[in-house]
Amino acid sequence: MIAFANQKGGVAKTTTTLNLAVAFHERGHRVLAVDLDPQGNLTMSQGMNPDELEQSMFDVLVRSLPIEEIIHRAEIDVAVSSIDLAGAELALSSMIGRERALQKALLPVRTDYDFILIDTPPSLGLLTINALTASDEVIVPVQCEYLSLRGLVQLQNTLEMIRENLNPSVDIRGILPTMYDNRTLHGREAIEMLRENYGDLVFRTRIRKTIRYAEAPVQGSSVLKYDPTGPAAKAYRDLAKEVLNGATPG
Repeated sequence: MIAFANQKGGVAKTTTTLNLAVAFHERGHRVLAVDLDPQGNLTMSQGMNPDELEQSMFDVLVRSLPIEEIIHRAEIDVAVSSIDLAGAELALSSMIGRERALQKALLPVRTDYDFILIDTPPSLGLLTINALTASDEVIVPVQCEYLSLRGLVQLQNTLEMIRENLNPSVDIRGILPTMYDNRTLHGREAIEMLRENYGDLVFRTRIRKTIRYAEAPVQGSSVLKYDPTGPAAKAYRDLAKEVLNGATPG
C-alpha cells in the first residue's frame, strides 16, 4: 500500500497516483486508487463528477460504509471522493481510533489488489495521517524548485511521529522530482539539492513539464491512455519499473 503525500499543493500528486496506478495495471497488476482528497481530482480524472456521487470516501470513513460500495471501475478501480470529504476531519476528530479509520476500511479488500495507491490532500491533517497510518510506503512528489524542497522536512517530522505512535513500518519509498524543466538552471539545481540531501531516495525518473498532464484529465483519462506513445506516458512507465524493482506488493 503506497500513499502519495506532500503538504504543498500543485506538485503532481494526483497525476502521479493515477498514472502510476495505470502503469502498474498495464503490467498485469490488480490496482485500487483511493481518492482521499476532498477536491476529487483523481475521481474527475477518471471521468466521474464528484458532485453527482451519492456516496464517497466520506461515507466509508465516517459512516463505516463498506469500501466496496464506493469503488468505481474505470481504467483502474477507484474509491471515489467528493466535497463531503472536507467534513471528514471534523467528523473523525471525536471518534476513537480516528487515525486508523482508513486502515480498517481497507482491510476487507487488501487481498483483492496487488497495489493500493492513496492520493492525499495537500495538508498534513487527519486524512493524510490516515493514509500514512494505513500505508507501507510513501512516495513524495516534489516540484523542482527550492521552496518545494523545504516542505520535505515537515513531512519527515510527521512521518517520524506516525512511526513512533501509529505505524512503525511506514517509510519513504522515494522522492519523485516533478514539473522538471531541464532547460532552466533552477530546475537542475533543485535536482542537485535533492540528490545531496536525500541521495538514493530520489527516483531516477523525472516528471517533466508538459501540457499533456493537464489535457488528459479533461478527457477523463490517464496520460497513458490519452497519449500512450508520448514522453509523458513513458515517464510513468519508467517510474513503475523503478518502484516495482524494489516494492513489496500490498
